[in-house]
Amino acid sequence: MFQQGLSGLNAASKSLDVIGNNIANASTVGFKSSQAQFADLYANSLNGVSGNNAGIGVTVSKLAQQFTQGNIETSSNPLDVAINGGGFFRLVVNGAVEYSRNGQFHEDASHTLVNAQGAQLTGYLSNTAGVIQLGSPVPLTLDKSDLTPVETTTANFQLNLSSAEKVPATQPFDANDPTSYNKQTVLNVYDSLGTAHIMTTYYVKTDANTWDVYAAADNKEIVSASVAASVNSDPTVVQARLDYNTAVKAVPADVDAVALAAGTYAAAARDAMVTAAQAAGASDDQLAAIEAAYAAIDPGPSGSVTGKTPDQINGLLAAAITVPAVKVGTLLFTKSGALDPQAMAQMNPPQTLPFQIQLPIFPDTGAQEPMTVSTTFDKTTQYGSVTNDLGSTQNGYSAGSWQRYSIDENGVILGQYSNGKSRAMGQIAMANFASVDGLTPLGNNAWAESSTSGPPTIGVPNAGSMGSLRSSAVETSNTDLTAELVNMITAQRVYQANAQTIKTEDSILQTLVNLR
Repeated sequence: MFQQGLSGLNAASKSLDVIGNNIANASTVGFKSSQAQFADLYANSLNGVSGNNAGIGVTVSKLAQQFTQGNIETSSNPLDVAINGGGFFRLVVNGAVEYSRNGQFHEDASHTLVNAQGAQLTGYLSNTAGVIQLGSPVPLTLDKSDLTPVETTTANFQLNLSSAEKVPATQPFDANDPTSYNKQTVLNVYDSLGTAHIMTTYYVKTDANTWDVYAAADNKEIVSASVAASVNSDPTVVQARLDYNTAVKAVPADVDAVALAAGTYAAAARDAMVTAAQAAGASDDQLAAIEAAYAAIDPGPSGSVTGKTPDQINGLLAAAITVPAVKVGTLLFTKSGALDPQAMAQMNPPQTLPFQIQLPIFPDTGAQEPMTVSTTFDKTTQYGSVTNDLGSTQNGYSAGSWQRYSIDENGVILGQYSNGKSRAMGQIAMANFASVDGLTPLGNNAWAESSTSGPPTIGVPNAGSMGSLRSSAVETSNTDLTAELVNMITAQRVYQANAQTIKTEDSILQTLVNLR
């Protein structure tokens, strides 16, 4: 007799539980509200006719979660990530896989991205070159080691060389004389150890539509710099430096032995540079300048040199080197102002882009030398407007230490480094299901797959059914607090009404009992 009212009370109570849970999680990031769904109950009739039978109450048929999009709010944590659209973050806890919409992550002690419960975010890691390695998702443990340097191997100079320029009055070309060239450009390049060097190119107009190109390394024309750099590999000079280092480290210190070793080094360096200068076609005056620089070092009667290190001696000798410059190539232009590679190929000798420029390294940094820079002049023109550098680029960079993260809409985690470069460190994986309603709630803002949900589809953000990601943001609970408060009032009234039916039936039963 009281079945309908009791089932109504139970249903209203369950509805209030669901509403209370929704309200309690109104501020829970990534929470998805639920809705109690009900079904009526009928007893089967023995004679097969049930149209005249009253129902026997109500039952809760399902607690359906509502996987609608929550609002996205910004945060100050760059590792907070919000999903805008479909899909879930794929997490691993003690080897078990679960799924979540809560994107509040941080680093643990091993630089693995985890949430507040310690669940590890999974994705795809990159190799040392920053290329994402797709495959089975793994926990995102990010490599925050220094970015290794990359040697410059290519460079491009984009200029407009004015057709109105005149042939320089001073000839031949001299890097130290601005009147001997029309234009100079400067570009930082990097050796194999990441040390920065200055690559300078000079442009000398020799005729209409014809420009010779010269180069310098660290403000010294490359042929003269090669003469200076001869000390880096000359066997006699290398041995003299080793002997000097041995004398300096001797215990007890022997000042006379150090001075003698320095003098021996100075003589060996002078000889190496003079030999290289002669091979480069140095004039008698240019050779005499090297000898004068050696004399200014002031070697004593025994050839000893006091108070100067090999590096200081190298610098004094190198400053005196000026040998005839050699152009690295010639640029020819058409009458419409574009580069003319066909005409360049017919020159004697043929000129082919890119120019292979050999940059000496002096002083010696220990890097591989010389640096070979394949130099192009893409989009370089010769118009009547002013001569201008329109942008120079190269592909090398120095070593860099990790500074900060950023995450793009595709889930790629970019590490930003002190050298201004960035490198992909990994990419967040996402999962989606044929039936998200079939997922099993686990608590802690997580779900597990079930037979009803179907197996997960794994992918990357912004692909297929996966939504895009937004860094420094979170997806708030999709609970509509106003609607839930109204639903709570309704559920309260339903509970009171069902209680009233029990009270009324009790009153009727009491009347029957009181019949005489």
